[in-house]
Amino acid sequence: MVVNQDISGLASTMNAKIIGSGERLMVLAHGFGGDQSVWDKLIPVLSQSFKVLVFDWLFSGAIKDQTLYDPSKYYSLDTFSDDLIALMEELKFGDVVFVGHSMSGMIGCAASIKRPELFSNLLLVAASPRYINSEDYEGGFELKDIETIITSIGSNYEAWAVAFSSVVVDPRDSASLQSLQKCLKKMKPETALALAKVVFGSDERELLGQVSVPCHVIQPGKDVVVPVSVAYFMQEKIKGKSTVEIIENAIGHFPQMTSHLELLDIMRRLLEF
Repeated sequence: MVVNQDISGLASTMNAKIIGSGERLMVLAHGFGGDQSVWDKLIPVLSQSFKVLVFDWLFSGAIKDQTLYDPSKYYSLDTFSDDLIALMEELKFGDVVFVGHSMSGMIGCAASIKRPELFSNLLLVAASPRYINSEDYEGGFELKDIETIITSIGSNYEAWAVAFSSVVVDPRDSASLQSLQKCLKKMKPETALALAKVVFGSDERELLGQVSVPCHVIQPGKDVVVPVSVAYFMQEKIKGKSTVEIIENAIGHFPQMTSHLELLDIMRRLLEF
């Protein structure tokens, strides 16, 4: 496994690493509350067939300078897509397989609309364009549920982080549970609050009809954050070719941590490596 340490600029700020020596390129993008460590179980396998780019979003507690995340700038997921494009351009990473977990799934969609030539495939893992239910859409939460989440983050972030991780990670995997708790607790509470308002209040359904890059929607079967129905909604609305893969026995929102073998099997089949 080869790690490229010649990283500077934005890539250095975002703790970017390029791992592996394969001819194909892959980007792994983590979601809310995480950092690049959520991919640790996949990288040893993926790096045998791909050059894998991992990084930390500026909201992550793994970022050295916590002042770099400006809520007034990152008021929508669209701004993150600009960072993604800038990072890939800086590292000359194009024609990539993009794997976006949770909020990063929609960030990847937005980036692919702006610069489709940078992406060969999108793998959208436990992603959702909208978390709040409406009359014709099941997002998984009522508005009052989201308001409770926001209030809890604002009033006692550390207690919320412990409670949240215990419901989004398969409780049978205590090591992964502790790992996510650690990631969450490293985030600044004010950053977590601002980001939660953006993520849980987002409605990116209109984006799906503009996505032309081939997509594979991969959804845990028992995810308290994203219902299975969302995966089929996304498949129906995505403009380009799309498929749905359900990891039936996966519990929680982080299959790359708790159902990594099943996820790898799906990725091998879809990407033929």
